[in-house]
Amino acid sequence: MPPPILTLTTDFGLSDHYAGTMKGVILGICPRAQLVDISHQVTPFETGEGAYLIAQAYRYFPRRTVHLVVVDPGVGSARRPILMEAAGQYFVAPDNGVLSMVFSREKHKIRLISNDRYFLQPVSRTFHGRDIFAPVAAHLAAGVAPARIGKLISDYLRPGFEKPQRTGKHTWSGRILKIDHFGNIVTNFHVDDFPDLERRDFSLAIGAVETGSLLRTYAECAPGDLFVIAGSSGYLEVSVSQGSAAGRIGCQTGASAELTLF
Repeated sequence: MPPPILTLTTDFGLSDHYAGTMKGVILGICPRAQLVDISHQVTPFETGEGAYLIAQAYRYFPRRTVHLVVVDPGVGSARRPILMEAAGQYFVAPDNGVLSMVFSREKHKIRLISNDRYFLQPVSRTFHGRDIFAPVAAHLAAGVAPARIGKLISDYLRPGFEKPQRTGKHTWSGRILKIDHFGNIVTNFHVDDFPDLERRDFSLAIGAVETGSLLRTYAECAPGDLFVIAGSSGYLEVSVSQGSAAGRIGCQTGASAELTLF
């Protein structure tokens, strides 16, 4: 049997012990686990960004992969830990919408993580990644059946950050899902929702800066030009050729964006 695969997506960064400690917990329970870091650089507390990242990655992993997603601004509060089964894989995360971009596309089942025999004791009020999410994910990777983790629920959170809101006949209000390493600004405007954008005049505005130039590749314009491109995720991105769009505009993940069609 191949070793079980377990991925990690967090906003813990790499300068503290948090991500490494979770890996230690996992390997203590499931020593054969093959650990894959999707990202530990999610903007702190930005569940929408975490949702975007795991939604881009999960489909490229084999069945029975366990995805551990800890972007958890509500740690220690009444928010619940959940286990989702979707696309033949498992997702362990807080019930705060961080899995919503996966369950909106896949047939799924969601369980409340309630069986504390799979937790580390005592459970900290501030580090559920170590004491709840990591051990539960490790037990799943080791072969524990999801039904032993908790009962099915239907009242999980369904936030609306994935889809832009129509605000007028020709206008939509959206948000920035992610600013990548290159400074490209990934919005939640998906090309499938605006299929004729190449044939229409439009404006995509972030703050006081707007552009109506849609390109197919980064090489179609001069260095320093600002433009819109359909990224590999299918979402419209605002980019600067050989530069940082986010640096030029001065925006952050979670900020608003507006699309207008003419």
